[in-house]
Amino acid sequence: MSTIDVRRAHTLDHSHARQAAETLAADLSRQFDVDYQWDGDVLRFRRSGVKGQLAVTDRELHAHLELGLMLRPFKSRIEQEIENQMDQLTGSTG
Repeated sequence: MSTIDVRRAHTLDHSHARQAAETLAADLSRQFDVDYQWDGDVLRFRRSGVKGQLAVTDRELHAHLELGLMLRPFKSRIEQEIENQMDQLTGSTG
């Protein structure tokens, strides 16, 4: 497995942090054909060759994905997309 682990601090209220996570998940779903669903304050991602989660806390968004063999060549693209989206949604610079 190849792992992607991205954290971004935020100053959003809980509702807006969840909305930011939902926006990121919807975009990843469109681009990479992943299914997702909420489990409390954690969005769980799944599709053949990838599983992971996006946790929402009062202070950070934390994405953790495990890519299977077939998606390893796309790791940098997926990771960059997550980083860019998180930076945009949280107003962060990484």
